Amino acid sequence: GRKVLIVYAHQEPKSLNGSLKRVAVEELSKQGCSVMVSDLYAMQFEPRATRNDIVGCLHNSEEFNYGVETREAYKRGGLSDDVIEEQKKVQEADLLIFQFPLYWFSMPAIMKGWMDRVLVQGFAHEFPNCYDSGLLKDKLALFSFTTGGSKEMYAKGGISGDIRYLLWPMQHGIMHFCGVKVLAPHICFAPEYVSEKERKKMLIAWAQRLKTLWKEEPINCSPEWYFK
Repeated sequence: GRKVLIVYAHQEPKSLNGSLKRVAVEELSKQGCSVMVSDLYAMQFEPRATRNDIVGCLHNSEEFNYGVETREAYKRGGLSDDVIEEQKKVQEADLLIFQFPLYWFSMPAIMKGWMDRVLVQGFAHEFPNCYDSGLLKDKLALFSFTTGGSKEMYAKGGISGDIRYLLWPMQHGIMHFCGVKVLAPHICFAPEYVSEKERKKMLIAWAQRLKTLWKEEPINCSPEWYFK
């Protein structure tokens, strides 16, 4: 069976994000997938990249360089337990689903901290092995998120600009950089401003998409997809 890791960042289980996460767990489990969830707020996941992520002596105790130190610690198995735990989940997963509300045109800080701390050099990328030759090249990722603004606001001519512009740093700069193939995002626009009936429709649409998810082709991972 396929393995899925859902990295979930919302404080309230009853929220639409909580419901989207639950739908994904139910639907994918029904398909025989093994589903792991990293519920970042419930785990009180530490978002800050600090010296505490390295166990034991530093590679260079004179001047702290987080990138170098975590790369060296990864090689010798000297990263902190919480980081190692998340890396194991990533390693096992065929698909990574990131479920979150859009904050300030990006992901919540706790999820960005997960990216910063988990996707270290040597584990997820190792120059020149990045983009199509990134170290996580056998994996798929999908960003599923809610917005505060309407679909019109995030259209090409809208006040917020094309939603695809916002996906460039997340999908391309992080996932594609690490070699991960990216499926089209799943976006629920402005759930706070629609009826309960509309929100239910959003959950049904997500469940429907998940039924045929494994047949989907990844997006064309080029600047054209984002900026054409």
